[in-house]
Amino acid sequence: MANSQVRISGVDLPLSKRIEAGLTQIYGIGFSTSRKILNLARVDFSRRIYDLSDDEISRVRSVMESGEFMIEGDLRQKIYQDIKRLRDIRCYRGLRHRLGLPVRGQITRHNAHTRKGKHIAVGGLKKKIDKK
Repeated sequence: MANSQVRISGVDLPLSKRIEAGLTQIYGIGFSTSRKILNLARVDFSRRIYDLSDDEISRVRSVMESGEFMIEGDLRQKIYQDIKRLRDIRCYRGLRHRLGLPVRGQITRHNAHTRKGKHIAVGGLKKKIDKK
């Protein structure tokens, strides 16, 4: 194929990768989902993206747009709505999301810096005591 880019679901796929790995650049597609898509589209996993014909790319694109797989914008929107629902019903997980704390039971005393953010030291300087 002579195309300089292959664009599927609004994502430019890297031409030098195998199609199996290249599809994982799309949000919501991992290796197992990539293999399912390629099986349905009847495309060999080991082919490089630049080797694919226009017909094979269109088959992959049509399988992904068939509605069986939730990817990119639809998936992001569903995740956002699920989190919003948890916040609205004010369940424990929703409160943790709202406060920006770990949601799945992790302990926050020593860790969880990625969720809580960087801390500023409060202690400060100690006063010197003069001994005479």
